[in-house]
Amino acid sequence: MERLSARLLSWASLIDEKTLDQARITSRLPFIHPHLALMPDAHLGKGATVGSVIPTLGAIIPAAVGVDIGCGMIAVRTPFTKDDLDGRDLAALREQIERAVPLSAGRYNNKVVATAAPRIAELEERARAAGFEPEDHAKNWRLQLGTLGSGNHFIEVSVDELDRVWLFLHSGSRGVGNRIAGHHIAVAQRLAKQWWIDLPDPDLAYLVEGTSEFTRYIRELRWAQHFALLNREEMMDRVIRQLSAFLDAPVEEQERINCHHNFTESEMHFGKRVWVSRKGAIQADAGRPGLIPGSMGTASYVVEGLGDPLSLNSSPHGAGREYSRSAARKTFTHAQLREAMAGIEFRDTDAFIDEIPQAYKPIDRVMEDAASLVRIRHTLRQLVNVKGD
Repeated sequence: MERLSARLLSWASLIDEKTLDQARITSRLPFIHPHLALMPDAHLGKGATVGSVIPTLGAIIPAAVGVDIGCGMIAVRTPFTKDDLDGRDLAALREQIERAVPLSAGRYNNKVVATAAPRIAELEERARAAGFEPEDHAKNWRLQLGTLGSGNHFIEVSVDELDRVWLFLHSGSRGVGNRIAGHHIAVAQRLAKQWWIDLPDPDLAYLVEGTSEFTRYIRELRWAQHFALLNREEMMDRVIRQLSAFLDAPVEEQERINCHHNFTESEMHFGKRVWVSRKGAIQADAGRPGLIPGSMGTASYVVEGLGDPLSLNSSPHGAGREYSRSAARKTFTHAQLREAMAGIEFRDTDAFIDEIPQAYKPIDRVMEDAASLVRIRHTLRQLVNVKGD
């Protein structure tokens, strides 16, 4: 860990100056307490740095939570081993999963399936209790539950160091969460102009605790975070059904972990109750299980938090980009993607060039930097990768 200033600490050994400058600007806001923590995977983001932990007194910056509210990971350890998959057509398994879970931006379910119905009912009740209509943000939000999205979201079948089969999935609150985030970022920016608040970046506009705007944001934020959690649960249940059908055997779960990495919680740190916005970071209280994915084609990790107080009980959420999507497309080739994915069943298309492992920080380096934040319980190696365009 390096103390860059009284209000900025960094665990990142690989980080560029633009990202550091962005983090410094955020750390100087008057309501940061006690300091901003940069995770090993930190990289440039919209307004606030991705891979940062931002504790605030009496205010929240909606853009510091991110536009994919509640984005995160879920993993399930199955009773199967690699031997159960050896010699089988993994392309068929991939295609079954792709049919069961709508992929890509703008792709939704055609109908509400049986497993989604009780989850949607739960979300409807939560929305009523929060006093808002999700339809005001996205009329088809019910059909979004159980859908993956695109970008760095994925579904994987992996094996750990003992060759036990895990199902691993990354996604968030989809279009409805994005709309909720965008609405409240705009509200914060409007209020900043209304009150002549001079901000170093318009995306650092904040909502003040005690105001109606803040209260509404928190209610809708919490709803979107729960949508994201249930979205992952719904997709995981579908993937489990596909694996069960593929192996013609029931899947008796050995372990399930579901964690956010774009979210806000009210927590006690350094003697004060603060709002902790983790934008690309997971909660890593002592003993808490967590998930840190690598990039496409590399290892992922099941971890346990060590409760480092200086990190505000946090850890990285993944590898962290080194190349923007446009830069990656200009730098890398389809042939390089194929080479990086050798031995892994995936949909072989140049649509995924911007997700090539070389576009990200080396996950092993990120985990070395995080050695004081988490303990590695399991290292996962991909066998099957499913992504949306």
